[in-house]
Amino acid sequence: MRILGISIFLILFTFAFANEDLNTHVVDRPLIVEFFENNEPHLKRTLHLECTSWRFAVEANNLSPWKIIPQECADYVRQYITGGAYKMEIDRVSSEAGAFAESMKLGEDGKDVWIFDVDETLLSNLPYYSQHGYGSEVFDSVEFDKWVEKGVAPAIGSSLKLYQDVMRLGFKVFLLTGRSERHRIVTVENLMNAGFQDWDKLILRGSEDHGKSATIYKSEKRNEMVEEGLRIAGNSGDQWSDLLGSSASIRSFKLPNPMYYIP
Repeated sequence: MRILGISIFLILFTFAFANEDLNTHVVDRPLIVEFFENNEPHLKRTLHLECTSWRFAVEANNLSPWKIIPQECADYVRQYITGGAYKMEIDRVSSEAGAFAESMKLGEDGKDVWIFDVDETLLSNLPYYSQHGYGSEVFDSVEFDKWVEKGVAPAIGSSLKLYQDVMRLGFKVFLLTGRSERHRIVTVENLMNAGFQDWDKLILRGSEDHGKSATIYKSEKRNEMVEEGLRIAGNSGDQWSDLLGSSASIRSFKLPNPMYYIP
């Protein structure tokens, strides 16, 4: 392709100067600029497709562990998050989860459970990530903790509706988050102020859980639920580590999140 591009440029260059006065040395528009500008739409389409392919691989859990989004996809992810597609996909997941919850026949013993993750599942941290490149910066746990401690993360609208629906249907609601136990008070206040009320249990990482991967930590907590005789009907989370592992739910619902990956 490079050789072809150079050949085309030389042909255009020769044609442009074939009838020029030898004393003329000013060209109205540099042809090399025109050549690449004419190809700019194609290059943009190719980049858009490559970044869409990358995001699909993220959501399908086909990528190896990653720390930041590809720099060339930073603007693509920003547009995806802010342009309406992100909200539309979250709404679709919540709608499907709600339909499944409605279809479930609950036992009379009150032991059917729905699990929700917190961050990017019930609460949105977009106000934080919008100031940190939507995932194009390496995650800074100190700065993120400062954001968490403000306790102002807004609710994700369709997740709040799903939460209220499963409560109405009679599921026990367990919140299983990777947040630290030291953030319990601010997390409770944030959730309640955002509209989430009356959950049955909020599980955070204790000192014995630090250092464990999210998949192992959340699997262990689900194992404990099953050992108590609970039936895990549904599980909603934005990370595959919220959903995979042992004691999985009957149905799991993965919310989109191309901004970060938690193993």
